[in-house]
Amino acid sequence: MMTRRIDHLVVAVQDLDQAGHFYQRLGFQVGSRNRHPWGTENRIIQFDGSFIELITVGEGAAIAPHRESAFSFGGFVQDYLRNREGLAMLVLDSQDAKADAALFAENGIGAFEPFHFERTGRRPDGSETKVAFTLAFTSAEHSPRAGFFVCQQHYPENFWNPEFQRHDNQASRISSVTLTAPEPERLRAFLATFTGVEPRSPDGDDLSFRLAESHIDVLTPDDAAEIYGSIEAELDQPSLVAFAIRVEDIQRQARWLDAAEIPYQHIGSRLIVPASAAFGVAIAFEPTQF
Repeated sequence: MMTRRIDHLVVAVQDLDQAGHFYQRLGFQVGSRNRHPWGTENRIIQFDGSFIELITVGEGAAIAPHRESAFSFGGFVQDYLRNREGLAMLVLDSQDAKADAALFAENGIGAFEPFHFERTGRRPDGSETKVAFTLAFTSAEHSPRAGFFVCQQHYPENFWNPEFQRHDNQASRISSVTLTAPEPERLRAFLATFTGVEPRSPDGDDLSFRLAESHIDVLTPDDAAEIYGSIEAELDQPSLVAFAIRVEDIQRQARWLDAAEIPYQHIGSRLIVPASAAFGVAIAFEPTQF
């Protein structure tokens, strides 16, 4: 199997426009509002091959409940937002979601039917286009507030567009995601199957899964808090708490954040926007050569 890459991150928020405005203040180009057939609504921040999905539950949503063989994406987002805002789900890419669903079932990490849907997208000129996806969900044991799935794009030429990937902060990609867990080792087998790679153990109990141009770090809450200054985590269960973005000029980004009056810390060569200011997830900006 080819090394997977991070496809996107699902950041659940109560107020989609407020979150979109905040990410614009961070220096990102934020897309217009889209609506899924079941009623969740999103705005997208796109990079070359990955994106951040800001998501909320829209008015009049008809969210399907979870069933034994059917994972409800909308239901997960709705349940997550009853407890908190933040990084709700980590999504990797898929070349064949049906085959991945069978792989996950065979390895005991999720016997869910693949989920296919379509929606209308918009090109940079505002004209409508069709996008479609098939999702294969997994389930990590004792992880009710950390979601994982893979996503197959059926019309990638209609979704990815360089015009949407130009950001005032000169961001180029998502470089890492951080997951906390009381015992990182207990996630080793699950994440090895989900990612298709074996982890390194760079420091004690912590794990790092190297993907294509990115990595997933699994840390204890204390270690994550040391790296990010502070986090908002579920101490008794796995929790997605932070992600890192590569930017061309870190000093320029510091000046941008200063001008936008967004709080941040210098930690090493990174700029860390705390979770308390960023809808429940810490955001690290790091130089291209980090």
